[in-house]
Amino acid sequence: MVRAIVGANWGDEGKGKITDMLAKESDIIIRFQGGSNAGHTIINNYGKFALHLLPSGVFYQHTTSIIGNGVALNIPFLKQEIEDLTKQGVPAPKILVSDRAQILMPYHILFDTCEEARLAGKSFGSTKSGIAPFYSDKYAKIGFQVSELFGDEEELMEKVENVCTLKNVMLKHLYHQPELDPKEIFQTLMEYKEIVAPYVCDVSKYLHEAIREGKNILLEGQLGSLKDPDHGIYPMVTSSSTLAAYGAIGAGIPPYEIKNITAVVKAYSSAVGAGAFVSEIFGEEADELRKRGGDGGEFGATTGRPRRMGWFDAVATRYGCRVQGATEVVLTVLDVLGYLDELPICVGYEIDGKVTKDFPTTHLLEKAKPVYKKLPGWKCEIRGIKNYEELPENCRKYIEAIEEELGVPITMVSNGPGRDEIIIRK
Repeated sequence: MVRAIVGANWGDEGKGKITDMLAKESDIIIRFQGGSNAGHTIINNYGKFALHLLPSGVFYQHTTSIIGNGVALNIPFLKQEIEDLTKQGVPAPKILVSDRAQILMPYHILFDTCEEARLAGKSFGSTKSGIAPFYSDKYAKIGFQVSELFGDEEELMEKVENVCTLKNVMLKHLYHQPELDPKEIFQTLMEYKEIVAPYVCDVSKYLHEAIREGKNILLEGQLGSLKDPDHGIYPMVTSSSTLAAYGAIGAGIPPYEIKNITAVVKAYSSAVGAGAFVSEIFGEEADELRKRGGDGGEFGATTGRPRRMGWFDAVATRYGCRVQGATEVVLTVLDVLGYLDELPICVGYEIDGKVTKDFPTTHLLEKAKPVYKKLPGWKCEIRGIKNYEELPENCRKYIEAIEEELGVPITMVSNGPGRDEIIIRK
């Protein structure tokens, strides 16, 4: 059975913890899109980890962790991440890399950094991890697929020279940077070949056989619905599809094999990067929630940037669940909110004097003002509670109000950062 775990919001919803937890009963976990530009924070018996490329199931010895063809593969980063795990006492995970995955090159990071600097105040808030230039090259058909490392070296060198010709025009005349040396690029690719060779696999075939054998498979997404380039807050989005539907493409399986889509939803809102954020809060109110939030404060797992904070946005989250095709919702970091006297929920957007419950396109979203419904807080600690009925009444009312707004069943509630701090709710 194939299950997708995806974010319903802007990312940072706690997908890593949920994948880590569900991996216990899984055979295979796959990253199907994105790259090392965002991280999944996980706390378990080995310690605290921020994973970027590796799937969040690498902590179990019975699992196989896969980098799918849809991922932006930063090979040195992958090597370092594996080494960092084993240094902290984690047994070496079984890892496979799709032979159809494409390679993120050092010049992608250079171009990302240069372009953000050129745009200055109008930048996209990139993590400068090279993601947009990488996917641009992929779809311009000038990227390097892993399989090409193991082909004819003369053909590869010819392609490298062609790519450098294109890149050097921009580096010289737009960014005023030193030009790329084709021989250095080719040498880098040969070094990457040596690093990645032990992991390369025909992943699509491997998964086809695994599905036929009845294996349990998790697809792990990066970021969330609102960062999708088609259905998110364009242009302040990422450069690969963050939706469960893309999981089939980014892993190489038939779409009808995805039977369950678990949308991870935060009990409040947070976002990294620029873009419309209707329920955003500021000042001391935001600082307090940021300080208490997440698993040690709301700061980007990759960048360390303070996350923008906001109250729960039912309009955005309902839309996020809809475009994901969510069959169930996991509500995370609920324990954080126990200090509040009341809990605002954004239940509508006021745009040009009219209130809507539908999530609009970006130019209208920029005008939107939040319409709040306020619920009483529960004013106590809920960590350690395992039974839903033992939660304070106001806490249950908050969960059930969110569930009613979303129209999707909340089957799990996370009330702490640890792997086992979860309430199963049927």
